[in-house]
Amino acid sequence: MNPEAARLNPGPELYVGLMSGTSLDGVDAALVEFCANLPRLIATHYSPFPSRLVSQLLELQTPGENELHRAALLANELAEIYHQSVRALLEKAAAKPESVRAIGCHGQTIRHNPRHGYTLQLGNPSLLAELCGISVVADFRGRDIAAGGQGAPLVPAFHDAVFRITDLHRIVLNIGGIANVTNLAPATATTGFDCGPGNMLMDAWIQTHSSLAFDENGSWAATGHAIPSLLQALMGHPFFTEPPPKSCGREEFNLSWLTPYLANEYKAEDVQATLLELTADTIARSIRRWCGKPEELVVCGGGARNTRLMRRLAEHLPDCRVFPSDRIGIGADWMEAMAFAWLARQRLLGKPGNLPEVTGARGLRELGALYPA
Repeated sequence: MNPEAARLNPGPELYVGLMSGTSLDGVDAALVEFCANLPRLIATHYSPFPSRLVSQLLELQTPGENELHRAALLANELAEIYHQSVRALLEKAAAKPESVRAIGCHGQTIRHNPRHGYTLQLGNPSLLAELCGISVVADFRGRDIAAGGQGAPLVPAFHDAVFRITDLHRIVLNIGGIANVTNLAPATATTGFDCGPGNMLMDAWIQTHSSLAFDENGSWAATGHAIPSLLQALMGHPFFTEPPPKSCGREEFNLSWLTPYLANEYKAEDVQATLLELTADTIARSIRRWCGKPEELVVCGGGARNTRLMRRLAEHLPDCRVFPSDRIGIGADWMEAMAFAWLARQRLLGKPGNLPEVTGARGLRELGALYPA
């Protein structure tokens, strides 16, 4: 559906949001209905990435042989996976492709370097539109970076539209591979930024020591003890003291960065406990330093399911209510996919999708490139 048709057709509107983030676990697909600008989650579907694909995507994080060809082939493969996810999602909802106004597809980030003026997400939106028969909005980050912004995080604009309450200081915390916050303080412009690693280092560490993809409930971390000297060394990374706006990714935080800090005598479970504490501590410090004293911390993303991490966050922020976003009506696992459905709608309506106070862009911008069906 073209933007003009979207403006002229009132009533409930269906959009699909697709998100595959730095955790590299798979695709979250959400079918979202908008009525009077309010989103309602209709159906969800999760498609895990095959291990081979994960390895190939990780290899593209650093320069390598024939990487342009490899990236193009992976973009085509991702488009097919996204297509299958959309098809399964619509089957669950008994919805037809022609009932969906657009797909908002974030794509898979393989490089994010706003300091040098670029970000790169794979996904071949042209092919996705062809396969699905549905218009696709993609490349959400590029315009914000062109306007001098970080291109991330983008979900705070959605949080501002959906979760702001006039008399309550609320923060929305997303813990995916990277952790980021949206500060919704009353009578104040919304701000937000990346805090540092979320699940990314914890996932990578457990994957090197087991066949597990992640530390469910933080159970392995709970068997260890945080190593104070290691935690202090890791917290010396300059990103943690940089003022917002700021964003980060695998370029800053990865196993290659972690390894030089490790001593032979460290137990693997103690390192895992330290990485969990790094996530909790840097989030809490970021909130105290840049966001004041919130009354509520609403958590979404995979980290909301890590009970030990949630407990440590609550202990670090004793004067703040800490709970998953499920409690206020949006499942923690589907927040980002819903946000990209919202961003696709903003693009079709000709409305901005960024917040300059968050990204540092020179002003409000329409985000995303449209690939008509």
